[in-house]
Amino acid sequence: MINKKCKKLERVYKGVANHRRVEILLLLKKNDKMSLNDIADELGCNFKTISEHSKRLFAAGLINKKYKGNSVIHSLSPFGEKIIKTFKLFSNSQEY
Repeated sequence: MINKKCKKLERVYKGVANHRRVEILLLLKKNDKMSLNDIADELGCNFKTISEHSKRLFAAGLINKKYKGNSVIHSLSPFGEKIIKTFKLFSNSQEY
């Protein structure tokens, strides 16, 4: 039982172990329901880069994906919301 919890925590922390993924989470906190194109444009990043980061965030359970026509809409999962709240513990700022 403890081993499963540890593995889940490992996956979550690997999910946020990149500054670009943290930026994506914070962007989705401000602007829920964004496509990959929207995220890439807003962050000024390559579409393929954002796609790879979103796959990792989804695998970690931090974002949701919903298919809408030809695009995929991304939003924070409830667990993603909780992780953003923990960012305050590691930051002197209250911006999250």
